[in-house]
Amino acid sequence: MIIAIPKELKEREKRVAVSPDVVKALVTAGYECRVEKDAGLSSYFANEKYTAAGASLVDQAKQLYEQADVVLKVNAPSSEEIGWMKQDAVLISLMFAGTNPALVEACVKQGISAFSMDAIPRISRAQKMDVLSSQANLAGYKSVIMGADALGKIFPMLMTAAGTIKPSKVVIMGAGVAGLQAIATAKRLGAIVEVSDIRPETKEQVESLGGRFIEVKGDESVKLEGGYVKNVSEEFLKRQQELVGKHISEADLVITTALIPGRKAPVLIPEEMVKSMRMGSVIVDMAVEQGGNCTLSELNKTVIKYGVTIIGESNIPSLLPLNASELYAKNIAEFLKHLTTKDGFKWEMDEEITKGSLIVHKGAAVHPSASKTVNA
Repeated sequence: MIIAIPKELKEREKRVAVSPDVVKALVTAGYECRVEKDAGLSSYFANEKYTAAGASLVDQAKQLYEQADVVLKVNAPSSEEIGWMKQDAVLISLMFAGTNPALVEACVKQGISAFSMDAIPRISRAQKMDVLSSQANLAGYKSVIMGADALGKIFPMLMTAAGTIKPSKVVIMGAGVAGLQAIATAKRLGAIVEVSDIRPETKEQVESLGGRFIEVKGDESVKLEGGYVKNVSEEFLKRQQELVGKHISEADLVITTALIPGRKAPVLIPEEMVKSMRMGSVIVDMAVEQGGNCTLSELNKTVIKYGVTIIGESNIPSLLPLNASELYAKNIAEFLKHLTTKDGFKWEMDEEITKGSLIVHKGAAVHPSASKTVNA
């Protein structure tokens, strides 16, 4: 089975789907790996590292796609790239199929199969394949570093002969994987950390990391699915904003992480709340690619509004390409080994991980989110 690892073409993307160490493991297991020349350079993996690991280098992307039985990518390929794939080949990448009907249509038209890394069920036996968690963990760390860099003051309390510097206050909205890592990082740097999350069960995790939990009483509108908030009412969001508003007005750094799969990110920081913040404070909006948690954030821009610096970086894991690629590579290799032997795919259609992540099977949209989108 020939596995292809192309270069990522998405703007601002520095990751690569498979690292040389993982290539070596796959080759040892009996897979044949072919890597597009320079695919790993932005992640600091030289071509020589791949050849030393047992991979073949291919100069042209089109040739690589045409040869492949399986294409492994971080971001989904373009329609043109999918058109280069041979019928019955398999694509494995992030797809976000529910909001990307053109991608699903291209896979159907080409007669290929496609698995989405973001659709892998978040169950205990799939933890090693959970790319959303591995990348969010890094993003949570980096968001604090970005915020600290933009802030005109230090995080810890500092007692000097010239006087005492008060510690910075960091407010984190959302205590998922990214939020929890942000809490831990901000605490290690010496900040006072306050955290808001609409899931009351996160309170214990927040406090175990040294954060102060801002508790908002939930209601029946709050629905959870797969560890994510699936639905929340406008009334609840308004109550949350009122309670959190005072904390935000006193914050030096605010980090927002709230996402609802398949929908626009909820607005947590409206313009009036930004106006209430102290001059020189910073917001890092980690949800900017899905519309943003702050109404004033701008995609892939750092802007200053009412004296507040608002950072809207859409692909934070890509700012740590070495670690992000290493972790993604291990996730996708574990997933591949679950789905296949060295001779081909097992196609266990009723198995939970396969069923949850298979978007298109041999030219037919089979995942509920994808089939609805395509049929519409």
